[in-house]
Amino acid sequence: MHRNVIYRDGSDKGDQMIPYTTFQSENPEDLWKWMANWEDKTGGSLLAIPHNGNLSNGRMFELKTFTGGPLTKEWAEARIRWEPLVEAIQTKGQSESHPSLSPTDEFAVGYELWDIGNLALVRKQPGMIEQEYAREALKNGLKLEAELGVNPFKFGLASGSDAHTGLAAMEEDNYFCKFVSCEPRPERWSEDAIKFGERSMKGWQVVAAGYTGVWATENTREALWDAMKRKETYSTSGSRMLVRFFGGFDFVSADADSRTPAEVGYGKGVPMGGDLHKAPEGKSPTFLVAALKDPFGGNLDRIQIIKGWVDKDGNTQEKIFDVVWGDADKRRPGADGKLPAVGNTVDVANAVWTNTIGDPELITVWTDPEFDPALRAFYYARVLEIPTPRWTAYDAKRFGVKMADNVPMVTQERAFTSPIWYTP
Repeated sequence: MHRNVIYRDGSDKGDQMIPYTTFQSENPEDLWKWMANWEDKTGGSLLAIPHNGNLSNGRMFELKTFTGGPLTKEWAEARIRWEPLVEAIQTKGQSESHPSLSPTDEFAVGYELWDIGNLALVRKQPGMIEQEYAREALKNGLKLEAELGVNPFKFGLASGSDAHTGLAAMEEDNYFCKFVSCEPRPERWSEDAIKFGERSMKGWQVVAAGYTGVWATENTREALWDAMKRKETYSTSGSRMLVRFFGGFDFVSADADSRTPAEVGYGKGVPMGGDLHKAPEGKSPTFLVAALKDPFGGNLDRIQIIKGWVDKDGNTQEKIFDVVWGDADKRRPGADGKLPAVGNTVDVANAVWTNTIGDPELITVWTDPEFDPALRAFYYARVLEIPTPRWTAYDAKRFGVKMADNVPMVTQERAFTSPIWYTP
């Protein structure tokens, strides 16, 4: 596994030192030391984004150091200092959640999982999965904060294409894949994407993902870097939907009527990536969340807020809340509290769909109904589109090929915001 190092500055500073690589060391602590030396020498700024947690075989969010030692406050401070963001999804699968860790999460089941092994397809062993996925790490980070005084996993979320071609064509209907060898052609779905010995991942398992949304003050390198550093980012599976997420203690339902939710959000609270501290007496955290569909994509199915916390016994917990959804005049949660599926308009044979279900825009104010002011917690939003054709459906139509029955033809694009943390 490796990290992508992002420079705030230009080549005038970047050229002053040769970049550090995994050929020199695979220990991230050595990379962090190099980054500190680079900043000291150049006066510039760096951050690193860990890549492909789902293929790390338990190394991404280990509860020990790279060399097997115990975690310390100094280690935790270094990790979150240099790695404020984590990649949630890219072309080799998603690293946000896993059904074995979140068995009640219906949208984690079967969604773009690459979980048989690492990049060399060395098979996973028991206990590895829980140290590979962002949601579990966010929960473990709360426990570590109680033990160490610092949360090393207090990261925001990002995405990337992982393309090695320089092409940013990650749309389902215009997917140019990771390598030149898997660019569009009739056979790419059935060929080996990765192969080691007898084990392989097939071309159809590669994911048309993803993009990072960055809320910067202006479209400059420096402003984009600053927004990434403060974790005001969100991760998408390839959709260009717009998502806002703010937390505070004073939002009211009428704030959802605003046509300028960002103005309200910054005025009353903190944005994604921010912190809430000791709740005022009698108040619970409230969240203003809004999403606008991709202009060329599917309507929105729902917005969920995912909460993680450490209970009074020191155990990590999570819960998913449906907070606002499309077709609200027709859909209501059932007696079990579960929201019915939005439906599916995809015509797989022709790789088309209709936006006759869902909504183009969703916004609401939500208050945590189970808030305990004494417990550490985090909250982040997940936005789901209605079902639309997957890149495999477009390829099947475009090239006139019949794919195997186990090849998924429909997807639900999604976005994950960086969390907002509550600390008593």
